[in-house]
Amino acid sequence: MNILVLGAGQLARMMSLEGAPLDLNVRAYDVGTKTIVHPLTLTTFTQTLEQCIAFVDVITAEFEHIPDDVLALCCASGKFYPGKAAIKAGGDRNIEKALLDKASVPSAPYQLITEKAHFVAAAESLGLPLVIKTCQAGYDGKGQWRLKSLNQLDEIWLEMAEFLARGTADFPHTIIAEKMIPFDREVSVIGARNKQGEFAIYPVTENQHTNGVLTLSLAGFVDAAVQNQAIDAFKKLTNEMDYVGVMAIEFFDVAGQLMVNEIAPRVHNSGHWTQQGTACSQFENHLRAVAGLPLGDTQLQKPSVMINVLGQAQINSEVLRIADVKSHWYGKSQKPGRKMGHINVSATSANELANKLERLAAILPDEDYPGVKATAERLLNQ
Repeated sequence: MNILVLGAGQLARMMSLEGAPLDLNVRAYDVGTKTIVHPLTLTTFTQTLEQCIAFVDVITAEFEHIPDDVLALCCASGKFYPGKAAIKAGGDRNIEKALLDKASVPSAPYQLITEKAHFVAAAESLGLPLVIKTCQAGYDGKGQWRLKSLNQLDEIWLEMAEFLARGTADFPHTIIAEKMIPFDREVSVIGARNKQGEFAIYPVTENQHTNGVLTLSLAGFVDAAVQNQAIDAFKKLTNEMDYVGVMAIEFFDVAGQLMVNEIAPRVHNSGHWTQQGTACSQFENHLRAVAGLPLGDTQLQKPSVMINVLGQAQINSEVLRIADVKSHWYGKSQKPGRKMGHINVSATSANELANKLERLAAILPDEDYPGVKATAERLLNQ
């Protein structure tokens, strides 16, 4: 079977690696160059997008911000999963919030902002502090502000107004203000839903961020009450959209109660640990779902950690001397803060995982790999 992935980054790359053993052959559409490429070699195919759409059996995506003309072509083919509604919700917080409300899934109180009066009203009705997010084109902590005092309102509004002004009549820009939720931790759930409405959902993952970017995800240490809330939200949202494929939901954990932060209609960074910690990774299950194959086992086989490699051209090869430590590289040119790859670590117990993380912390500088040492200490002391 031939599959086209919209986007030619690391997620398409990892889908291609997982698809080959299932005889699922992946091609990718590079939105920047408007070419069809092989996700691993980046060799260019001579096909146009229209020709590739006709050639493949299934179309899917590795990111949400797909140009409207491309999305329309793919949806018109009847081959595109997870579907237009899901991609739109993942790429626009206004649509996402409406979806959460419709599915009765809890999230932070909010107000849509298109003019300064809305901003002032949000500060009055929601209270301070506020988290302000662009509805379109924000990612990895970008396109966000914090309003902690009314004295900041005019200054922040100038930046917000600049973003709003860049919108057009056809593609308006909007902003959402949310009540800042004091949360204990961020967690995420990743699962798959197929065309028959069957589910395969992974254990909830605890996530750590630095400067708004995910740095570490820990799997296998969330209690059943939290897991059940996440599963309930996943099923409500995917059923509402008649979703097909893998989806991630990020939550704030507030004293054991989950509130959705955002959804991602695709395979997700916080699920990379599934390459080692489960029998069937998120990448394989996404391909299985869109290709109409049975979903794979998502049970946790080993407590696992995913560590992002940010801005580093290489890692100390000594990390590979540690059992069950594997590196995954994305083939990108080096840039400060850029996701260059990730390291997966798994073990048979929490204590063994902590010991492996301790060994890694002695090799990997804490300023480049924050949280590794602290996570090791936490697991040893729990």
